[in-house]
Parts: sequence; C-alpha cells; structure tokens
Amino acid sequence: MAVRAFVVRIVMKRALAATALLLSSLIWTSIASAYDLMDPASWPFIPVPEVATDPNGGTTVGVLPVFLFTDTRNQIRDIFAPDVNWNTTLGAGGTFRYLSYPSEDTNWYATAGGAQQIARHVDLDYQTGRTHQDLLSFEGRFFFERDPTDRFYGVGNDSSQGNETNYTTQQLYGMASLGLNITDKLQVQLMERPRWVRIYDGAFTSLPPIFQLFPNQKGVNGGSEVLTQLMVQYDNRDSVDIPRSGGLYRIYGSVADRALGSSSSYTRFGYELRKYFTVDPRITFAGHLFMEYEPAGNEMPFWAQARLGGDESLLTDQETLRGYGAGRFVDNNLVEANVEMRTRVWDANLFGTHGTLEVAPFAEAGRVAHNLNYNPVSELHPVGGVGFRGIADPFVVGFVDIGYGGEGAAIFSGINYPF
Repeated sequence: MAVRAFVVRIVMKRALAATALLLSSLIWTSIASAYDLMDPASWPFIPVPEVATDPNGGTTVGVLPVFLFTDTRNQIRDIFAPDVNWNTTLGAGGTFRYLSYPSEDTNWYATAGGAQQIARHVDLDYQTGRTHQDLLSFEGRFFFERDPTDRFYGVGNDSSQGNETNYTTQQLYGMASLGLNITDKLQVQLMERPRWVRIYDGAFTSLPPIFQLFPNQKGVNGGSEVLTQLMVQYDNRDSVDIPRSGGLYRIYGSVADRALGSSSSYTRFGYELRKYFTVDPRITFAGHLFMEYEPAGNEMPFWAQARLGGDESLLTDQETLRGYGAGRFVDNNLVEANVEMRTRVWDANLFGTHGTLEVAPFAEAGRVAHNLNYNPVSELHPVGGVGFRGIADPFVVGFVDIGYGGEGAAIFSGINYPF
C-alpha cells in the first residue's frame, strides 16, 4: 500500500505539472497573435509560473500574470497580480493582489484570496510618512485569515519533529501605528493592535490535530489580545525598500493585559539591527540580528510567543529561518542572525521598466529559549541557501529563496526582502 501511495503521489504531481504547462502554453498562444514574443516590452503582462514547496503548505503550482503600470520615468507605480493555483491538499485556489507605490513616502496594497479547503484571507495596508520627512508617520492595517497549514511541535528549542501537529488559525486584527519623527532618521512609534484568534482542526489529515497531542497547551482554544507597543528606531538606510548602505536600529517594548481587554497578561521587549555594506557596485552584504525576551510570559498563548521559522521577519510575530516552515520553533525568548551577499548579475529593460536579477547566497542561525538566562550562541539551528530576486527600482523586489536546514530543504516565494 505504501508503494502504491507513493506512485499515486508521483503521478499526481506530474499531472499537475502537465496541467500548469498546458495552461501556460494556452496563455502564450493567445498572446502570440497580438504581440511580438521576441520583444518583451510589447507583452501586456509577465506570465510567472508558480511552483512552491513550503514545509507547512505543501506543493503548490499555478500561474501568476503580473501587470505592471509605470510612470513617465518608467518606474513602477502599480502592480496587479492575480493568480490561480492548485495545492495538493487545499485544492484549487486564487488570490487577488493590487499593490500601489504613489511615491517612496506612501504605498498601499490590497490582497484577498482563498482555496477549496478552508483557506481564506484578506489583507489591507496603507503606509505614509515612510521617509520621515514630515512630523508624523502612519500605518493602518486590516487583516483576516483562516490558515489551515499551521504546524505546532510543542514549545521549546528542542521540540521534536515527531510531535508535528496541524491546525487552522483563524484570526482577525486591526493595527494602527503612529510615529513621531524627531528627525528624518530618529523616530518614536506607538502601535495598537487588537486581535481575535481561534484555533480549529487543520487541512492535513496525515498529521494529528493539535488538540490530540497538546490538549492543555495555553492558547489552544484561541483568545483575544490588545497589544500596546512603544518603539524607538534610528534609520539611516539609503532606501526603505531596496537598501544598499546604512542601517536600521530598533528597540521596543510591548504589553497585553486583561484589564485592557486581553484574555491573558504578558510583557515583552527586544531589539533589531539591520546593516548594509556595498563593497562593489554589484555586491551588497546585508546583515540582520534580532533578540526578543518575554519575562512575564508564563500565561502567554502559544500563538503569541516568539516564533522562529519561515521566510519573513515580522518583528514580534515571526523571525525568518528559511530551512524551516513558519513557526517551527516557539518559546518565550528568541535570537537569530542572518547574512546575505546580494549580487546583481543581470540588468535589462523589460516590460517598460528597468529590471535587475540578483543572486544572494545566505547563511542564518537562530534558537528559542524558555528562560531569560539562556546562552544565545549555543544550540543554534543553522540554515544555508541561496535567494533569487527580481528587482524593479526603486520599490519592488520579488523573491524565490531556497534554504536547507536540519529537517531538509524549503522553497519560499513572495514580495520584498526577508529583512
């Protein structure tokens, strides 16, 4: 039976690949009658094939037609990028994406999508004052998701892969942050984020649900959180989106309390350093260090604790470790360090704008810990890999990152640098 199941999976993957190839061929055929395929500048959109092997989400294939809208200087101002895809567990799905870059100081985006099995999401975000030239900066966000791919292995730096469970996170939150720009580099920021969370069975029946292995885990029934955070940051990067020199230095503290509407009370604080050195017009070294502490964290639900793993650095919500899925390691305290050599290997004028292909070998390591007095350089989880990035100056970065860690390889894709 095991051999038969293996053969069935292989056949399914090949059938999905053939379907994606056929769909791509149909798209190319329809374009060919009206456009010169040998002239990329005449194409109405970029036909991007989607192939991802996320440790949590499984294998996804699809087609992502990207429509670019440029200004008179041939700089991208708007991106429309809907997609259709197929996931081996979630079934058919798709996402609407619209990203707008009116200026370096202001941008906004709207995304919404779902799949046959459980998955839904809506994400709206608006930012202004990003360059800190005015007195105030503001960001507002509305976020809803029902994510059936989440995994939990238990709390701790040595949580066993054999204890892998699956669950659905359903959450809804609104976030508002207001920054006071003391100078164009020094900012004090206050953030408020009320969040509502519920935990349900996941979509992967090959794994036990979280309720089976961890029925007494704090937060397994969900909860609410009203997070207040104060942050001071100094930012002397030469670009907010595509930095090549300077750095970003942050220190923050946050609190959630029952008296203010949270279902549990806890505190946390931490700091983040990002530094960029250009040693050659085509080579930039990027470094990142992050540490977080949760001294009053004995009541914290697992979904609010420090999370390590995945492809995004989201300050208090998650830190990247690209050889593992999102949230692979969870506990009260976290440390991680990353370094990349971002190398520009090819430039061309494509689709009405200037594009650059960047190859970025990277190395990173991190760990979580329960007690404050842990050794931050012991028992680290190392990861190595390489990233491929498409850059459209001055705002847009699309990436495919391939990492290898202690539990195998992982492939991630998306928009923006990991840090």
